[in-house]
Amino acid sequence: MRIADDVQTNAAPGRDTATAARGVARHVAIIMDGNGRWATARGLPRVAGHRAGVQAVRRAIETAVQLGVEWLTLYAFSSENWRRPASEVLDLTGLLRHFLKSEIAELKAQGARLRFIGDRARFDPDIQLDLGHAERDTAGNTKLNLVIALSYGARAEIVAAAQAAVREIAEGRFAADALDETRFEGFLSTAGIPDPDLIIRTSGEQRLSNFLLWQCAYAELVFLDLLWPDFGAEAFAAALAEFARRERRFGARPG
Repeated sequence: MRIADDVQTNAAPGRDTATAARGVARHVAIIMDGNGRWATARGLPRVAGHRAGVQAVRRAIETAVQLGVEWLTLYAFSSENWRRPASEVLDLTGLLRHFLKSEIAELKAQGARLRFIGDRARFDPDIQLDLGHAERDTAGNTKLNLVIALSYGARAEIVAAAQAAVREIAEGRFAADALDETRFEGFLSTAGIPDPDLIIRTSGEQRLSNFLLWQCAYAELVFLDLLWPDFGAEAFAAALAEFARRERRFGARPG
């Protein structure tokens, strides 16, 4: 396990501290990386890696519920992923269709509430309908808030939020000098979602790849050398244990 050097209380200011007091990050976000390399190393087509990655998603959700994580955000499909070969994009969207058809009932039974962020308009109409249905069908669940980032890019999210704020200012809804961080957050696709306490990235890469750039300002970063299809309960627990060891000061000096 490789750990970022940025060591900073275990709950963000203004956030619920009960989960952190148990040594568990309230909100964990994961950059699920390495499906293609996992498949290549085994002489398999890339789609086999993506299918194995779906199994890792199931394990991550189950483990989050077992360990008491309240919010889990998964970076499933970036805005840049549309640039991949058409055959791979087709495989990925096919897996998304399968996930939405086959997994929602199980997620509902597990008590997971689904929310999707990102530009869903880029997906085919049937997928858009299934995304909305999944959100509505799980809206009453309270055991785990599961956020899935699809066709998501943080820079585009911030630009869209800025545009929305400018429109409201132009319409006279509030003055420009009243736009502070708290108000701006309300224009982001993650409005109402607590900032992530911990971001995990698999595959050994150490970068954020345009993921939650505004929201992760004070997140702890944990980089794992294993590929996403190999991610399981042990790796998840180890990342949470590393988080629990860190002192988070949010720019202040230690007391």
